[in-house]
Parts: sequence; structure tokens; C-alpha cells
Amino acid sequence: MKRTIPLAITAIVGAVLVIAYFIPHPPFDGLREDFSIFFDIMATFAFILGGGNLIKMHGNRISRREEGWFFSLVTIVGFLLVLLVGLTKFGNPDGFRGSSVTASGSYFDHVYEYIFRPCGATMFALLAFYVASASFRAFRARNAEASILLLVAFIILLGRTFVGALLTSWLPDSLRFLTIPYLAEKIMVVLNFAGNRAIMIGIALGIVSTSLKVIIGIDRSYLGSD
Repeated sequence: MKRTIPLAITAIVGAVLVIAYFIPHPPFDGLREDFSIFFDIMATFAFILGGGNLIKMHGNRISRREEGWFFSLVTIVGFLLVLLVGLTKFGNPDGFRGSSVTASGSYFDHVYEYIFRPCGATMFALLAFYVASASFRAFRARNAEASILLLVAFIILLGRTFVGALLTSWLPDSLRFLTIPYLAEKIMVVLNFAGNRAIMIGIALGIVSTSLKVIIGIDRSYLGSD
């Protein structure tokens, strides 16, 4: 029963949501809305469990003085401070009842604007160096495919700068399709868009197959390792 009931709930809810998407009429539309509300309620408890797990995991690292335990301490302190500011609406212009937790000028807004966003920008700035390193390794002309990738990347890079326009500025208007900016634009609009669409179709098919396995009961990983 411990496994049969969750499997039955998953199958029923999944089937109803799929049917409600294609048949948005009573009673399926109402059931879909009710299931969405229950999902939000369960997601709230998941956030609570996630916060508790975060504190437990990093607390164990701090107590055992593992390598990098100071970063765990910073994580827990930051988590608790932001949680406290968000729950109490501390520093909100209109007090606890008069404004949203994200009101402009509140402490929560200051934390987001002056701590979270700069940290996020720093992370993305560091990722640029990893991308450059990976591109250097990937664009080595070891075979025909890598050579084509290197050529296309070189055209796009030149087409996004003034250098590409200068190199092909001598071409007449009748040969505009050979200019580097024009080639870069067509590669991004036509070839890149086609590749992205193929990837999205593959992702959609993967989502459909995985969802069907969960609904039917073939994939039971959400029930735990036991």
C-alpha cells in the first residue's frame, strides 16, 4: 500500500492534467485548477523541507570543521538573515501590514538589489572565462566537423564587430550576401534558429516520454531508493 497509493495518485493526477489541457471543459478544467492549488500547497512544504535540509547539511559541515566550513557558515547566516527580513518585513516603508515584502526601499529589496544581483553578475562574469576556455578546446580544427564549427564561430565573431564590415566593405551591393555581417546574421537567424528548434523538439519528446513513464508507473524514482 505504501507504494500502490502514491502510484495511483500520480497516475490519476497526471492523466487528469493531460486530459484537461486538451479538453478544457467541466469537469476537467475544475479538477486541473484544484490540483494546481494542491501542488502549490505541497510546494510550500517542500520549501520548508528544503530550508531545513540546507541548515542540516551545512550545520554538519560546520560542526565537523570540514574543508570549506566557513562558506557553509556564510550560507546559513545569509539564509537566516534573508528569511528573517522577508518574514518580518523589517524595514518596509509602510510597516508589516501596509506593503509587500518586495516593496521598493525595504530591506528585502536592498538585499536583492545590492547583494544578490551583484553576486549573480559576478558568477556570470566568471562563467565567461570558463566559456572562453571551453571554446578554445572545442574550436580546434582536428576534423572536418570541428573545422566547420571554427569557421562559423569566426564568421559570427567578426560579424558582431566593425572589423567584419570593414573586411567586406569593398564588395558591391550585388554581392551583399557574401559580406561577413550578412553571413553572420543569416547563420544566427536561420541555422541557429533551426538548431534551437530541433533541440526544443527533442526536449519536448523527452518530457513526454518521461511523463508517460511516471504516469504509467514504469519510472518510480520519486518513491525513493527503497
